[in-house]
Amino acid sequence: MSGHGAGDLRAPTDVLRGRRWRYWLNKLGPLLALLLVYGLFAATAPRSFSSATNLELMARQTAVVGTAAVGMTFVIIAAGIDLSVGSIVALATMVTAMLLNRDVGPLGAALMGIGAGALCGLASGLVITGLRVLPFIGTLGMLLIVRGLAKYLGEEQKIDAPRTWLGDLLASVSEERAWMLLPPGVWVLIALTVLAAFFLHYTRMGRHIFAVGSNEATARLCGVGVNRVKILVYALCGATAGLAGVLQFSRLNMGSPIAAVGLELDVIAAVVIGGGSLSGGEGSLLGSLAGALVITVIRSGCTQLDFSNYTQEMITGMIIIGAVAIDRFRHRRAG
Repeated sequence: MSGHGAGDLRAPTDVLRGRRWRYWLNKLGPLLALLLVYGLFAATAPRSFSSATNLELMARQTAVVGTAAVGMTFVIIAAGIDLSVGSIVALATMVTAMLLNRDVGPLGAALMGIGAGALCGLASGLVITGLRVLPFIGTLGMLLIVRGLAKYLGEEQKIDAPRTWLGDLLASVSEERAWMLLPPGVWVLIALTVLAAFFLHYTRMGRHIFAVGSNEATARLCGVGVNRVKILVYALCGATAGLAGVLQFSRLNMGSPIAAVGLELDVIAAVVIGGGSLSGGEGSLLGSLAGALVITVIRSGCTQLDFSNYTQEMITGMIIIGAVAIDRFRHRRAG
């Protein structure tokens, strides 16, 4: 009897330990993956891969995808998807360049670019909630509409813009600004990630976003304004994509209607690699940032090793499939 009783007492403890282990694995998994990938390339690639210059370059290359991934994290936690972010990035570059040519100040032009992105996201949210359209279909339509609008603004041509401080957001840090360590655009991404994480985990609306993604019907019964939450997350996703467009403009110093084609795939991949579940209810801003860095490290490492572009794409694709498979496995185990 005593042996049987002791076994009964140990079982709940083992379950709790298992749950605690899975919790920390989910939290630290993206960071561990980043360290693993970086360590692999640091050991096999030329020394230039680990140089301070290349580390700064990778940070700059991550800024656009990482910024858009912040908003995508909100959408995926709420069990949605947004395929229009690449087109919004292109539209934001066009709006910013067009306004700079009309003597609007750089700050005003940047804010209008971000605002254009927010309006596109708002439109997606209204279509999804008002017309009951699946997020995949609704945002696929917005992808085409927004890309067409970007081409219309420039009559299918790029728009050159005068040089302003916007062009320095993702420029390499000069010796005079060495104290900054990283370009201003990277610091913008870090600050945005911290603020978004605080909003997601320490506000009532953040809890509602998790609730809608976990179980929409239950959230509705508990009094959560489901449609309001969905509209908000798509508007936020559009705004962060607009900000990513401003950063993309900084890299190009012009508006390009064909910029960021396929960027939405990298953004979604960053969130999934970072622990976001396509089933909704799970996601982490820091994880998404780590996921964006994983993609950048893979591409930089493959370039250093002289791998072809198609090899890089295949490796990234396998990692995405693996991340989704792991997510599905975790959910089956939890069930």
